[in-house]
Order: sequence, then C-alpha cells, then structure tokens
Amino acid sequence: MMLENPIIGDIIGITGVFIIVVAYILMQIDRMDAKGFLFSLLNTIGAIFILVSLLYAWNLASFVMEVIWLTLSFYGTIRGYKKIES
Repeated sequence: MMLENPIIGDIIGITGVFIIVVAYILMQIDRMDAKGFLFSLLNTIGAIFILVSLLYAWNLASFVMEVIWLTLSFYGTIRGYKKIES
C-alpha cells in the first residue's frame, strides 16, 4: 500500500533521520551513553519514522536496513530500560 503525498513521506523520513543523527552526535560528544536507554529509544523512534516514510516511496534496501536498525535499537531500548528498573 503506497500512500499518496510524497512530501509528507519526505517530512516523516527526514524527521526520523534527524532524530537518529542528533542521537549519534550527542553520543560522539559524550552527552549521551551509547548503551543507555535514551540513545536506543531515539534510534528506535527514528527508525520507525523512516519505515513509515517508505509507505510513501518504497525502497527495498532502505526497508531492510531500517528493519535491522529498528530490531537492534528496540533490543537496546529494552536492555536500557531494564538497567533503569534495577
């Protein structure tokens, strides 16, 4: 199912990329722990946004990459949450 307005897809996708890049920058300048909950959560959210954008403009390679990114980020989010809880 492809959605109609590609501009909306671009906005959603670019927002996802922005979220992931900001998390990466914060990690690189030692403002965010790469194994922490927030870093993984931001990557999870960014990957979801990018996956949603693919409903507007399909690309198999991007889909595969984002599913892998989402899976790893979601695992890290769960792991980070468990650290907070203990």
